[in-house]
Amino acid sequence: MEEQVDSDRQLMMEGGFTAPHSMDIDPSRNRFPCCIVWAPLPVLSWLVPFIGHVGICREDGIILDFAGPNFVCVDHFTFGPVARYLQINKDKECGISPHSSALKGDEEYQDDEPRRESLTWDEALRKSTMEFQHRSYNLFTCNCHSFVANNLNKLGFRYGGWNVVNVALLLLLKGQWVSKLAFFRSFMPFVVVTGLGLTFGGTTYLFFLALFAALLVCWFLLGTYCFKNLINL
Repeated sequence: MEEQVDSDRQLMMEGGFTAPHSMDIDPSRNRFPCCIVWAPLPVLSWLVPFIGHVGICREDGIILDFAGPNFVCVDHFTFGPVARYLQINKDKECGISPHSSALKGDEEYQDDEPRRESLTWDEALRKSTMEFQHRSYNLFTCNCHSFVANNLNKLGFRYGGWNVVNVALLLLLKGQWVSKLAFFRSFMPFVVVTGLGLTFGGTTYLFFLALFAALLVCWFLLGTYCFKNLINL
């Protein structure tokens, strides 16, 4: 039996194949295969805790996030450890090739590309990454949520139609916390800042905080659904 396994493994290596990636989540190594990930943003998340930085992960769990003008960060989540994540079942929820990119060698990938009707997970992410490496970053018009939405649309995740608003809502409603400590780290600054604001500003602080949050929400709602060319995807 062991000889048969070794023989199969040898054939895969000789044919340019590698073993499929594990889908296990490993926060200690910052590996989140086929996940959307979220982390709080300095200052902004202290005021409005549902605002954060997002990225999307390759099949091997490495995080990709749009971190600045013409720059997609690889394997180094820009604003610290992942706090929330949502793992996607790429075989059931995406309109991509059922074959993992880990099962193809580089030569076969290049030879076969013109004939394929659908991309694998990593190929879709590669295309989005190349696209955003030539884009300017703007918090209000082209940000990390734009990058993730672009990836999800290329993946055909739940038939597409993703934008900055429904990506944010998806993580807010469906995302899982990495740990209780991650939850605490995400909300503790908000609690402290709100406490200080109420102590020194009272209801005036609450009014301006609510106004700030409402303006942000309105901007992205209007830019996404009313002025569709305003926010890039």
